[in-house]
Amino acid sequence: MSVQTEVPLIRVQDSATVIGRLVSLSAKHLNDFKTRWRKGLQTTVDQDQYWDWERKQRIYLTDGTGIYEGYAIECEQLTQGMMLLQIKGYRSQVEPSRRLVYVHSLATAPWNRVSNPAPNGFRAVGSALLRFAQFRSENLGYGGLVGLHSLPSAETFYQKMGMIDGGKDDEKGGLTYFEWYQRRTSLLEELGVDVESRESIDE
Repeated sequence: MSVQTEVPLIRVQDSATVIGRLVSLSAKHLNDFKTRWRKGLQTTVDQDQYWDWERKQRIYLTDGTGIYEGYAIECEQLTQGMMLLQIKGYRSQVEPSRRLVYVHSLATAPWNRVSNPAPNGFRAVGSALLRFAQFRSENLGYGGLVGLHSLPSAETFYQKMGMIDGGKDDEKGGLTYFEWYQRRTSLLEELGVDVESRESIDE
């Protein structure tokens, strides 16, 4: 799915709101990872410093199955964040009969990290990506349900985003599972059926 939408970011230097673009992942973003991100990540202790987004793209986004989707946020001609979603094959841990969008990977550029923010960096990149995952879930008819396994250093972020802490998952190396769960008002509403019209028909 090709996407291009504006997202508000906050510049660290002066707390000004700056408009970025959330777009489908492309070769430009992978090149930014290779030439701009990788060196910065190697000097951090962040647990995603060994992630290889070029490899992720080859494995998950080129098989033609449509199971995975990749997105990035651009601002000031640089890739500020990237996300890999799995849109098929995952179900809610709260209500297993319901499908959800699973965040396979989410990362912000080294200069945007809370642990070491650069003056020319941006805040709200990770939250903008995560909220897009929720939008994508709604768009797919999953009712806004989103799940993920968090790296230990990111757990506080997902808690602040209001996600349910599902505890440690031994099948995922002891990573903590988080889920955005929303109880559906009714099955008919989730399927997009006009309840009032349905009642009239039944009468």
